[in-house]
Amino acid sequence: MPSLTRKMNKTGTRLRALATFAAAASLTLALSGCTKLETHSPSSVRNAADADSQADGKAGASGAQARAGGLGTVDCAHAKCIALTFDAGPSENSARLLDILKEKQVPATFFLLGKRHIDTYPELVRRMADEGHEVASHTWTHKILTDAKPDEIREELERPNKEIERLTGKRPTLMRPPQGRTDDTVHDICRELGLAEVLWSVTAKDYKTTDSDLITERVLDQSSRDGIILLHDIYDGTVPAVPGIIDALKKRGYVFVTVPQLMAPGKAEPGKVYR
Repeated sequence: MPSLTRKMNKTGTRLRALATFAAAASLTLALSGCTKLETHSPSSVRNAADADSQADGKAGASGAQARAGGLGTVDCAHAKCIALTFDAGPSENSARLLDILKEKQVPATFFLLGKRHIDTYPELVRRMADEGHEVASHTWTHKILTDAKPDEIREELERPNKEIERLTGKRPTLMRPPQGRTDDTVHDICRELGLAEVLWSVTAKDYKTTDSDLITERVLDQSSRDGIILLHDIYDGTVPAVPGIIDALKKRGYVFVTVPQLMAPGKAEPGKVYR
């Protein structure tokens, strides 16, 4: 039965190809360290909160009235929302950035470093909070948490929390792990400390270039609804790119929100990872 033989040969070839692809994919995941990383999207948080409200007979309480505060309230279930986030500040560039955000009426989320940043620019930390931005943690010294012992991880997370709370009156509920590197130990300690981990969906890799036009282009190419944009206000090319990024995304119909606003009426849960 030559036709059956040909079919069997083709099937065997496909199976071998699939096996090869699966092995390669598994190796890629192992090398990237992503095999166990479970992340949650902002829309999934909103949807779960709305489902809970409906189950409790409180559907009318969801929507804009239940959204997070800040620079106005936004219903991201209906609006085309996106979040600007800035890592590793404050720095000498942050005052200009805050001026731009104030002028454009755009809220942002700042994941701040402690050593040589929070302790050097405490007035900027206060200003960020006073002007309606979300102030969160990026650790104290930018230590890679997956290379640290549990006590070191706690120290890296607790020190900026305490300083931010002292300066702003509000304890952070969000953190961003340096280089986005995290694992089960980090999750457990974040849960213990009441912190949710926030990664990103858009990166301009502004740590590799001072070309503001290139930074703008990269952000615009990757942006989509419910996106979380990663930038660093410590680099010279980044802050000059921000006005163009804001104006271009507004023209595309985006509304800028903080990370908590992006998830409202839901909330990020400690120990979980969001992207």
